[in-house]
Amino acid sequence: MAEGLKPKAVLCISAHWETRGTRVTMAVKPKTIHDFSGFPPELYAIHYPAPGAPDVGDKIIGTVKKHAVQQDHAWGLDHGAWSVIMKMFPRADVPVLQLSLNRNLSLRDHYALARELAFLRRQGVLVIGSGNLVHNLHLLKWDSEGPYDWAGEFDEQARQLILDGDHASLMRGEALSREAKLSIPTPEHYLPMLYILALQEQGEQVSFFNESIDMGSISMRSMVIN
Repeated sequence: MAEGLKPKAVLCISAHWETRGTRVTMAVKPKTIHDFSGFPPELYAIHYPAPGAPDVGDKIIGTVKKHAVQQDHAWGLDHGAWSVIMKMFPRADVPVLQLSLNRNLSLRDHYALARELAFLRRQGVLVIGSGNLVHNLHLLKWDSEGPYDWAGEFDEQARQLILDGDHASLMRGEALSREAKLSIPTPEHYLPMLYILALQEQGEQVSFFNESIDMGSISMRSMVIN
């Protein structure tokens, strides 16, 4: 999709929607989900009234063959989706749907499923992965001492693998290194990155932005493929 053009729809793969089996949202008016606690009341007052995209959901269900994708009429837009998309399309005038992370699949299975979503890009659908490359909440630091050595080392290791196009190594996840094991204690925040990399076509480049590591163990590294 050319830069500056409004997409037909946005498909978000969020770390905050895990299911048994793969699901896609079909709501015409998806609700705003406040799936967090202990934050200022202003966050709970946010509502992002983007329309849904059940037509895109039907296409996903009809196209993906390696793993069955089921309709979901209950889920809306969780904070992994709306907190990102509302900054990109503040008028909420672009339809949005979500694809869940199937707990039963391996990293390679997720990557293979994502490859089947490549047709969406050709049809003007923007695909967003929302997670964190390094995400270890148990070891958060609330001071300003900077990132853990292992967090910085894995963030840099993954950055280089992405630039090298070495998706096979990235599919090893926490088995990559000691640093990776600490950075990926559970896979849900790592998986959205694999979904986006699976859509990279030959000759496309990756660029990075917002490359900070916050609170010691949360990488905010973001990337665009074009």
